[in-house]
Amino acid sequence: MKVLQICHKPPLPSTDGGCIAINNISKGLIKELGSIKVLTINTLKHPFDLKNFDKNYIKNSKIESTFVDTKLNIVDAFSNLVTYKSYNVSRFVSPDFNALIIKTLKSESFDIVLLESLFTTPYIETVRTYSKSKIILRSHNLEYIIWQRLSRESVNPAKKVYLKLLSFQLKNYELNILKKIDGIATISKQDRNKYLELECPVETATIPFGIETKNYNINTKNREDGKLKFFHLGAMDWKPNLEAVGWLLDEIWPEIQKKIPNAELHLAGKNMPDWLFKKKNLNVFNHREVKDSSKFISEHDVMFVPLLSAGGVRIKIIEGMAHGKVIISTKIGAEGIDYKNEENILIADSPKDFYNEALKITSGKTDCKKIGENAREHILKTYDQNKISKKLVGFFESVL
Repeated sequence: MKVLQICHKPPLPSTDGGCIAINNISKGLIKELGSIKVLTINTLKHPFDLKNFDKNYIKNSKIESTFVDTKLNIVDAFSNLVTYKSYNVSRFVSPDFNALIIKTLKSESFDIVLLESLFTTPYIETVRTYSKSKIILRSHNLEYIIWQRLSRESVNPAKKVYLKLLSFQLKNYELNILKKIDGIATISKQDRNKYLELECPVETATIPFGIETKNYNINTKNREDGKLKFFHLGAMDWKPNLEAVGWLLDEIWPEIQKKIPNAELHLAGKNMPDWLFKKKNLNVFNHREVKDSSKFISEHDVMFVPLLSAGGVRIKIIEGMAHGKVIISTKIGAEGIDYKNEENILIADSPKDFYNEALKITSGKTDCKKIGENAREHILKTYDQNKISKKLVGFFESVL
């Protein structure tokens, strides 16, 4: 089986969950099939450099890239609002990248073209014109739902209207895309159900995000100072994370500080905004972008995921659970993960819920060790990359 993977950002460096997901799928498919072909857009936000890839990956992926300027252009954004086109998607359209796809399809035939996320779907017509391959959309999430939730949370009337229109455009675009592909591999059961509710006309399968579980270990060292270290890890150029951290610092952490004075909150993620450094919350430590996110997770105790408007699956939760960490998350944050509340994760949907869960941990009412062990066991069974890769190849065979 020959597979062409088309990506909206390079697999490496692993600067966010999307990059990690793309990279793990690439490596998993190479392990299962021997080799694949990878074409990727690179941007100012996600640059491409062959130095990030080992020789084996370069050999077996023959990865190529084209730069696309995806910076926000106010004139284009307004024009797309007037014409009811999705500017979120159109920013990824490039004649140069299209030419690279044409060159690749003319020189080699493929059984499957795997489109990573909605942002690569503008190239469907090119694939149809130059190839007889089946087209599979790897759906990282339903994009319109993210913007729909952001519009509901917004208190600014003008912003609310704008975000609502964006979500409307994206939903129409996504519905139209369903008619042009041969299959959808969703990351979560919830997303698959949402596609089915939209009367999706093509074959769908849930192929969860996978990790190489052998690379994640439980840190069993006891903290000598007795301080509990809460943490949040996430890219701060993603609107739902910005919204979440703002809520965490304004409404959740002050109450936790009152009740657990020696607790610490550690924040990490790329593109930290200046306003985060101006807030004068007690015992809040801002690490900015960390080189080794796995090491950061391992060195801290309890992960906060206070998301209010996300969609899809939070990869950092999966990584935290793989490290045996206790996760306190909103239902939206934990969406897509087959969790069991109070068994392998703790669910909190209000500031009061968050500090009550924190109090239970410090008082010993919640068995952190047991929840962490259950979390890791759940990841080993459900999210191991070897199992995921085999399932994805099986889905390809079913569509073929």
